[in-house]
Amino acid sequence: MIDLNHLEQYRENNRIEAKRALGGLPHSIWETYSSFANTLGGIILLGVVEHKDKTLHTVNLPDPEELVSEFWEIVRNPKLTSVNILSANDVRIEEVNGDRIIVITVPRAERFYKPVYVDGNPVNTYRRSGEGDYRCTQEEYQSMVRDAAYATQDMQKLEQYDVSVLDFESVRKYRERVHESHPNHVWETLDDEEFLFKIGAVNIGEQGIRHPTAAGLLMFGTAEIIKEIYPDYLLDYREADYQLVSASGDWSGNVFDFYEAVFGRLKPALPDNPVRMAAREALANCLVNADYYGEGGVVIIRREDRIVLSNPGDFRIEVAAAKSGGFSDPRNSLLMKMFNLIDIGDSAGSGIPNIFYTWKQHGWSEPTIKQTVHPNRIEFLLPLMKRGDKVTRIKQEGKKAEMKSALKRAMIIDYLTDHAEGSFEELTSLLGVKPSNTKKLLDDLIEEGIVTLTKNGMYLLKA
Repeated sequence: MIDLNHLEQYRENNRIEAKRALGGLPHSIWETYSSFANTLGGIILLGVVEHKDKTLHTVNLPDPEELVSEFWEIVRNPKLTSVNILSANDVRIEEVNGDRIIVITVPRAERFYKPVYVDGNPVNTYRRSGEGDYRCTQEEYQSMVRDAAYATQDMQKLEQYDVSVLDFESVRKYRERVHESHPNHVWETLDDEEFLFKIGAVNIGEQGIRHPTAAGLLMFGTAEIIKEIYPDYLLDYREADYQLVSASGDWSGNVFDFYEAVFGRLKPALPDNPVRMAAREALANCLVNADYYGEGGVVIIRREDRIVLSNPGDFRIEVAAAKSGGFSDPRNSLLMKMFNLIDIGDSAGSGIPNIFYTWKQHGWSEPTIKQTVHPNRIEFLLPLMKRGDKVTRIKQEGKKAEMKSALKRAMIIDYLTDHAEGSFEELTSLLGVKPSNTKKLLDDLIEEGIVTLTKNGMYLLKA
């Protein structure tokens, strides 16, 4: 909630839109209504202008009651707005500095109301990015339509395939994990196809033929077939000298094998079991909530001081609700069920709060969650150090660089002492560094009066 008595402290942004509205209800208000509803929610201020310095100031609306009446008439008309998500308290007249203005609080729409569009045409679906409203692309519109469905997108039965497209080596490894988690489970004696049916990886079509579901294909298929359904499908793990990509062709490229490989690589960077289990939840959450139709794919990056997990799609619930826990709305519920069966992931909504709690208990900096739009992506950053540690590490790295530079300088001086002079190429070869690094070292030595450059391009110690 903003402090209306100090409007000058605020700026238009992705949650605040100001409109003068002295000439009546501006038509652009509906683009903003749609964009706020389809993104993070926001506040529309009528009777407020933005000055050149970007500060907000009120102007007196001559008849705000009439504008409010007109607003309600339009927002409740299904031919003009696809849905009214406002309650009576969301539109009010306020007096600020002697001026009467209108404050409209637009909540983020629940996914089953999206996409919220205007003028009776789904083409007029908007989202908010930075300070402006933009018309959604067809891909963004379709993403909201998919998420609005009661059945999650991974429940789709893929009748163009039979179970032979699945990688049964992946299925075998998954069943081993089920056995480890649940010895003597009632499904343990089933054959592979019946087992896959029980977990939702396959479904039965006409004439009793079994077909993979989208979840089954993602979890146990091969990247080549998966990309026929999800053209932008990509799983990408990176660390300093290693990369694992789903499209490489030398492994299955499916979600389960990716999870197994990536968690195996992450474990050495994590100090104890609680932290490892929390990171495991973060990885599973990233894979379960990815919109595999979206752009950019799932990308996991491990650095010395952090792990960054990002996936296409946006949160189906408010980020604050996800952090507080107690409610779960996965984009791919069958994938979640499959991970839950091997004791990974949490369907009760406590996974993300547990990650934050574990990081706090360990004394590390708090994880951060960032959403971006156009394209929609979620980034979950897990710091692997305390706040003060980063400064210390930077200082240590700086000292190491200074020591390395001092060693290289000494090598140059020793060489020129023994050989009287040396060429740029000889010195670069001696140091084993890039030419640009050699040039910087030599330039510094010349500036300090230690080395000089002759007319024929040779370096020698200055007399």
